[in-house]
Amino acid sequence: GCGACTVMLSRFDRLQNKIVHSSANACLIPICALHHVAVTTVEGIGSTKTRLHPVQERISKSHGSQCGFCTPGIVMSMYTLLRNNPEPSMEEIENTFRGVCPWSSPSPDVGCCEGKGKNPNCCLNEKEDNSVTLLQSLFNPEEFMPLDPTQEPIFPPELLQLRNAPRRQLCFQGERVRWIQVATLKELLDLKAQHPEAMLVVGNTKVGIEMKFENKVYPVLVCPAWIPELNAVEHGTEGISFGASCTLSFMEETLASAVTKLPAHKTEVFQGILEQLRWFSGKQIKSVASIGGNIMAASPASDLNPLFMASGAQLTLVSKGKRRTIQMDHTFYMGFGKTILTPEEILLSIQIPYSREDEYFSAFKQISRHDVTCGMRVLFNQGTIQVQELEMSFGGLGNRILQAPETSRKQTGRDWDESLLVDVCAGLEEELRLAPDAPGGKVEFRRTLTLSFFFKFYLTVLLKLSKKSMRGKCDKLDPTCVSATFHFHKDPPANVQLFQEVPRGQSEEDMVGRPLPHLAAAMQACGEAVYCDDIPLYSNELYLWLVTSTKAHARIKSIDTSEAQNVPGFECFLSADDIPGSNITGLFSDETVFAKDEVTCIGHIIGAVVADTPEHAQRAARAVKITYEELPAIISIEDALKEKSFHTGNFLLKIEKGDLQKGFADAEHILEGEVYIGGQKHFYLETHCTIAVPKGESGEMELFVSTQNINVTQRYVSKVLGVPPNRILVHVKRLGGGFGGKESRTTILSTVVAVAAHKTGRPVRCMLDRDEDMLVMGGRHPFMARYKVGFLKNGKVVALEVEYHSNAGNSIDLSKSIMESALFNMDNCYKIPNIRGTGKLCKTNLPSNTAFRGFGAPQGMFIAESWMSKIAVKCGRPPEEVRRLNMYEDGDLTHFNQKLEGFMVPRCWSECLENSQYHARRMEVETFNRENAWKKRGLAIIPTKFSISIGIPFLNQAGALVHVYTDGSVLLTHGGIEMGQGLHTKMIQVANRVLGIPMSKIYISETSTNTVPNTSATSASLGTDLNGMAVQAACKTILERLKPFKDQNPNGSWEDWVSAAYRAPVSLSATGFYSTPNLGYNFETNSGNRFNYFCYGVACSEVEIDCLTGDYQNIRTDIVMDVGTSLNPAIDIGQVEGGFVQGLGLFTLEELHYSPEGKLLTQGLDSYKIPACGDIPTKFHVTLLRDCPNQKAIFSSKAVGEPPLFLAASIFFAIKDAIGAARAQGSESQLDPLFQLDSPATPERIRNACMDRFTKLCGTEVPANFKPWCKRV
Repeated sequence: GCGACTVMLSRFDRLQNKIVHSSANACLIPICALHHVAVTTVEGIGSTKTRLHPVQERISKSHGSQCGFCTPGIVMSMYTLLRNNPEPSMEEIENTFRGVCPWSSPSPDVGCCEGKGKNPNCCLNEKEDNSVTLLQSLFNPEEFMPLDPTQEPIFPPELLQLRNAPRRQLCFQGERVRWIQVATLKELLDLKAQHPEAMLVVGNTKVGIEMKFENKVYPVLVCPAWIPELNAVEHGTEGISFGASCTLSFMEETLASAVTKLPAHKTEVFQGILEQLRWFSGKQIKSVASIGGNIMAASPASDLNPLFMASGAQLTLVSKGKRRTIQMDHTFYMGFGKTILTPEEILLSIQIPYSREDEYFSAFKQISRHDVTCGMRVLFNQGTIQVQELEMSFGGLGNRILQAPETSRKQTGRDWDESLLVDVCAGLEEELRLAPDAPGGKVEFRRTLTLSFFFKFYLTVLLKLSKKSMRGKCDKLDPTCVSATFHFHKDPPANVQLFQEVPRGQSEEDMVGRPLPHLAAAMQACGEAVYCDDIPLYSNELYLWLVTSTKAHARIKSIDTSEAQNVPGFECFLSADDIPGSNITGLFSDETVFAKDEVTCIGHIIGAVVADTPEHAQRAARAVKITYEELPAIISIEDALKEKSFHTGNFLLKIEKGDLQKGFADAEHILEGEVYIGGQKHFYLETHCTIAVPKGESGEMELFVSTQNINVTQRYVSKVLGVPPNRILVHVKRLGGGFGGKESRTTILSTVVAVAAHKTGRPVRCMLDRDEDMLVMGGRHPFMARYKVGFLKNGKVVALEVEYHSNAGNSIDLSKSIMESALFNMDNCYKIPNIRGTGKLCKTNLPSNTAFRGFGAPQGMFIAESWMSKIAVKCGRPPEEVRRLNMYEDGDLTHFNQKLEGFMVPRCWSECLENSQYHARRMEVETFNRENAWKKRGLAIIPTKFSISIGIPFLNQAGALVHVYTDGSVLLTHGGIEMGQGLHTKMIQVANRVLGIPMSKIYISETSTNTVPNTSATSASLGTDLNGMAVQAACKTILERLKPFKDQNPNGSWEDWVSAAYRAPVSLSATGFYSTPNLGYNFETNSGNRFNYFCYGVACSEVEIDCLTGDYQNIRTDIVMDVGTSLNPAIDIGQVEGGFVQGLGLFTLEELHYSPEGKLLTQGLDSYKIPACGDIPTKFHVTLLRDCPNQKAIFSSKAVGEPPLFLAASIFFAIKDAIGAARAQGSESQLDPLFQLDSPATPERIRNACMDRFTKLCGTEVPANFKPWCKRV
């Protein structure tokens, strides 16, 4: 899970005889399981009303909170860690944050926990440079309260008094489920005899997910967590036995302790399990998930079960009157979710064996994706290298954990040498084959991993054997292969942030330019910040659940709601027939609120169920039966090209400049190719949410919506209800992230909820579940481009032609503007004299793709850097030289004929080269690559030029409203939405400077349609630019009105002047308005002023890849970013870091899989991998470019939200550089150096590109007309 709902569970452990604290995801913990447990939430450790806990203070003051939705979870993870260990190591801190939200400013989250808040990298050192002071400190840790463990809340005495009281069976009866908590083993066995179908639950990490997301119902749930025998640990002569209810965290601690106490040869298995657990989910899961639950879930992709099987673990099974012990081998699992246990049996315990002399054990997994996991064990005849036993178990290759018994058997009696390696690889290839359409896809990758893992095991054992007395008996290990045996271990983070100090002489009361924390950070850290779904329930409120299509393209034949109507609490079913206004919606009027006769994607909203609770609404929605007549579906860009399926309209998607024919004629080299960049889900932590409240007269309705665009929400709701917009009031307090996903698509939900509130006359609420949100809402557009580029021998580009195709989905939405953005950014930072770009919007049967941070620019720039990197390879020149050769200079015209004024890329480039020590590190990388055959490093430096303005000129406008009250306090309202980017904080800083009053006197409550009308979406990184100027204008109006009173009383106070104005009387309320001047571009003539200005930046990144697995490690990133004169360096650096990490997900991690039928297969965090704290570069250095004021925005600042995202492409091209080194090694290698690597650079793509003898063994023959498990869209 995301971890946002993390709480601390405290209980008295009778076996350990102490109080135990553990973190857990509240969304997975059944309340029935909390008897005798104390639950501490973020509200329970501190408050802004009393005092902040030191953890809350540190994360808020050290800029660790942005949107804040996940901050309580991060706080509670920190808090639990410190309750258990007030002086944690950096490794413990990083393990605690493994898997938590990366969108918050990543550097402080880890640093502020270390050493009780003292981050050694955030010193107060200053660098003087030509009288400009660069600061390294965004906060002063000396100001923090010390952590005092004696002041923490005590464990409830009432629960402590019960520690020795006998436990009694508990039973809770729900509508459809009975929960029984048993106290003794006898009770459990009796229950299983009576109810053999009963499901045992300890951590609920599997059953809870099945019941919530897979619509499963288990009538009887039995919790055995209290049973002593199931929690016991026994250190025996053969191994350590764990009761089946022991948590994974407890097993981890026990094995770690054993490793420190026992001889090394006895702990081979323990060390392998500990290494696997290091990458196993987060603390919140490990602290509640049980060993027995992990085994009995019988997941074919389990991390631990292959290890248990390979180690020869013993399982003790019991039922009423019976007991047996079996070895966990290839016969134990019979299929997905199936074991050899009889219905009455339970797993009592597992014995994990000690390893023996001459026995070696290793665990392997593909770290970031977990596609294949395995355990391997070999036992040699004493004092020899002759194999006595070889066991190999694999997860992720079929419907159960697989072994290779035939291959293993054949190795008995053989020496551990190269011939054995060859034969085992051949045997595994034969014995573990996968069908081309195997579930999970990635067939060649998964097959190759089995061989790669054995090769790693072979080398690991060889290395250990070489250190023993039989050194002369075994093959000599090539020194260049040694690093293949090492796991990636991340060094402690070393982060540096540099920014320019405010000018000397700036008033101490003027907060502009100072690194202030987000003004809501403390509230967010305390769980007090209110998001849409936090609004208290109305007394007569109803809940809505969507009913969506299960077919990509079909006619609706019938809708049967009879079963749904029998669900308790059912209120009504909504469809197109219930709409009082218009069912037509969408920016191009090409969508409907409810599908009427035809559905055009899976997830298309057909109707909705309204009921008294979310649970009843969900249950009723799933009971609605819809029959379809399926129609041909177009899923991918390739499908659309084949069928000529495009969105068309009155728009031209083409930019051309120069003489393309002459340019190609002058070129000395021409390259042609195709580039693909996949889509991306927004994964805002707060999913879409709407509360609609009918007011009871004149069609009025009030909505509370998680949206970036209150104006469009107001207009679309008014249209569907058939009332004027002045009857619709929309409020937004703050968003838990947006990233463009809540710009236009929020109306999909808000219109439906409004119709429900209109029909019932009661308040209606809906917050989408994560899987539902991912299904219904679109994301970033996948792009496919075909290019032809002409260049000279030195790499100078003279001609470029690119055809872009985007997968727009089933409606146009913002796809036209996004394609335009890609065309405007097809040059990135390079001057190309002869150029043509054309774009087409592919019309497919997928949910409509939409705005996403960068808005088409990352796709356009990525494609440019793809062909640029190939030019460097073709010319045999360093890529940084070729990029610099082609770079614009200040004053040049772009391909759309706009002059570049204040072009800062050359400055950013030279500073980044210097800061990163690029040339010295390039030599180090080359040395490393010569010395390591199976680990390779890559280095890349990438620039960006990001254009600022909305394409439709009139949308570049904003309004503000300032109220000054008689006590001098100011209520400020503007048209922008706070979604974590610090917009409200910056607006108060602007007002602080203009009005000359303390920020404490200024307050922003919300954004609403009744204060600032006709607002533009908070998007395109323009929130500060537009609203800042509007706020400035409103504040200046107030100052003008106060001027006479200041002149009359020059020594008076702000309060004096306000009071005098009120008594005069003079209005103390003012509006402000701003629109960006001189905008307008014509595609027909390729002329005009398309953008207000540009943002610039450069990033240099270094990575290390594991050529055998495709894993990689982000070693270091240096960024130099032009943000003009920063209004708030702390917020801006947080945006640079967060944007970079989100881009890292786009270019390396986040891969969407769709079935050939158009079903999204990656619908949650179990299958869709977003970056986590562990993915952040170990060394992360951010510098804000000094002395670069921007005269076209408020107080010389620049936009910062979107521009940094593309810089994460430096990670992608560093990976590609490392792959190139892997492909180039070896004299027999004849691999094409101009290889294609599409985005994202997933481990699968990395491993398959590092072609070697193992990949060649695993080629898969694809039969004609076979249907793949998934397809590229």
